[in-house]
Amino acid sequence: MTTSPKNPPTTPPKATPEPAPRQESLIDYPSLFPIKVMGKKVDGLVAAITAVAHQFDPVFDATTIELRESKGGKYLGVTITVTATSREQLDELYRTLSTHPMVKVVL
Repeated sequence: MTTSPKNPPTTPPKATPEPAPRQESLIDYPSLFPIKVMGKKVDGLVAAITAVAHQFDPVFDATTIELRESKGGKYLGVTITVTATSREQLDELYRTLSTHPMVKVVL
């Protein structure tokens, strides 16, 4: 009696994963959107952040800016509230602020 060797199990080819569907935004546009920016407390920081805010929101109201010094007085927290019109606008605004040489952190 002869036995035939068993064929090793074949694995099906791996399917290419589907790209994740674009998620709906949790933000209703347009809407007022606060952004916290932190940097060293130096002359020109608030003006630089204000200029970037105006670049992305032409109706930005600089009177709504909130300032908060760090405990040691070395850093300044600047909260701006922009009118967000799209996810792309917010992404680009965050990118621009994050890469500004006077800015340390954007939240």
